[in-house]
Parts: sequence; C-alpha cells; structure tokens
Amino acid sequence: MGLGKRFGGKVAVSGVDLTVPPGSVYAVLGPNGAGKTTLVRMLATLLRPDVGSARIFGHDVVAHATEVRSLIGLTGQYASVDEDLTAMENLMIFARLLGRSRADARVRSAELLESFALTESASTIVKTFSGGMRRRLDLAASLVSRPPLIFLDEPTTGLDPRTRVQMWETVRSLVDDGATVLLTTQYLEEADQLADRIAVIDRGTMVAEGTADELKSSVGSSSLLLTLTDPGDHAVAAGVIGRHTSTIVTAGEAQPGRGSGNRVMTLSVPIDDTALVGTILVALSAAGVEVAEMSVARPSLDDVFFALTARPDRPAAPDSIDTEEDAA
Repeated sequence: MGLGKRFGGKVAVSGVDLTVPPGSVYAVLGPNGAGKTTLVRMLATLLRPDVGSARIFGHDVVAHATEVRSLIGLTGQYASVDEDLTAMENLMIFARLLGRSRADARVRSAELLESFALTESASTIVKTFSGGMRRRLDLAASLVSRPPLIFLDEPTTGLDPRTRVQMWETVRSLVDDGATVLLTTQYLEEADQLADRIAVIDRGTMVAEGTADELKSSVGSSSLLLTLTDPGDHAVAAGVIGRHTSTIVTAGEAQPGRGSGNRVMTLSVPIDDTALVGTILVALSAAGVEVAEMSVARPSLDDVFFALTARPDRPAAPDSIDTEEDAA
C-alpha cells in the first residue's frame, strides 16, 4: 500500500502497509504524534494520500471514495454529535442524512440507544452527558448504516477504567455481529485485550506487525524469576543454573517483607523452553538452595512498545505529526 502523507515539509505518515482481515479487530498502536490519526483519515477518505494507495473491500479510497464511505463508520477522538440536541435527535439526524425515512430513522435510532444503554437518556441534552455516555453515543452514530468496517480512533481516550471496559465489550460485540474494526490506541492493555493483530507505528512509520504473542516473542524470551531465602546461596545457585542453560543469570536484591530486616536475593534467568523451569528447581533443591518465591514472566506489550518506539538507532521521520492541523 505504501501510504504516505506530508503537511508542508512535515512527515505525518511514511510508507505504511497493512492488511486488515475481515471479521477481526486490528489495532494500530503508537505514541502521541505517531501518525495514527492521519492514517485513519486517509483510509476513511478524509485525507488524500500523497503517495501509495489503499482499498476498502476492493474499492480504492481515492478513485471510489463515495463507495468507500458507504461501507465505513468512523468514530474519531472528539465528539461528532451536537451537544445542544438530545441523543435521539442526534441519531435521527444521522439516519435522515443517510436517506432513511422519518419512521425508519426513529426505529433505527431507538435500536442503537438500546444497544448502547442510552434509552433512558434518549430525551436528554447531550451537553449533560458524562464522557462515557458521549463516547457511546458517538459510536452509535457511526453505526446508523450498519457499516461492515468501523474505524475507532482512540475511542477510550479520557474514559475512566470502568467505562473503558464497557467500550471494550461493545467492540467485541460488533465483531461478533460480523463487523471488522480498525482501532487506533496508545493504551497497551487495550490492544492486548481486543486486537487479533497489531501494527506498531512510530514517527509515521510501521515498525512491527503481528499478533500480540508474536510481538511479545520478538523482543525476547521469558524470564524465570527466583527469590532466594539466603543471599549467600547466590553463587551456588548461579553455578547450578549455568549447568542447565547458556543464558546469563542476573541478580538483584529484593525488597524484604514488612517487618523483616533480612536481605533476600533474586535471580532472573532468561529461558526459551519452559520445561527448564522444573529442571532448574529440582537441581537447586538438590544443591541445598532454598527458593522462597518463583515466577515466570513473559515479555509484555509494554516491553514491545518501549523496544520498538523511538529507538535511538532508527532515524526519526522529520518533524512527524499526527494531525494536519498541527502543520498549519
């Protein structure tokens, strides 16, 4: 696809390629200013790419923009509803603009209000809504036409944790009903919870793509974390572990428990094969090394994010921005 966009001399998106499988959630993950919103606006026909091309269900986003708009719904970072109207009035307007009769528009609006738990607030002025209610109404408005592809541009920004989880459930239900969702987010947990595949974008460039497990595996192996009861056993433990793995064992001093003045030693052992865990524990026990606590930690999306974004060994796109307004 090779999508690219500049605003003046500033690069917003540079050579992005992605394929979104139908009936899935595809997350575009990146920090503020990475180019996520500009990418969505190009795919949603709101911005014309400077280079590259994109197709939505076989339709070119530039040559067949009208057809593409009939197939998509878009919920942006900021509310698109009119704060001076009621929830029902907002949805009625969207439905009427899409060509529905007044009666059909009212039926569809009522369906959406019920789906998003807003029926009791149907006659309430939107300016009195909470942030979570407003985001739900925004999403409802984007679904008036039942689009097969839905763009959600940072849909949970500013929401409290409870409302964020409710939005996640809504996204899952959309996919269960057959929709395809392209989601941009800077929340690592959100991508981990929802996405079938994830693209990591930084400074306008895609730096990685895959499932959450694939991305986690790409930044390193799991680690066996051992807390030794006796700090004096560190050298013996390192020697025992060294006979079973060629990886480097790192050590540190753990915080003792409340009320305890005793030091405790922790060991971190990178492991590629979890079968080694049992072997190492048995060997330590045989050597008389007492293990107070043990856990296995896999790389997280946090590790992926920090490993792949803003790396000093990768040149930055000059003055990357996330919205065209920033270039004004």
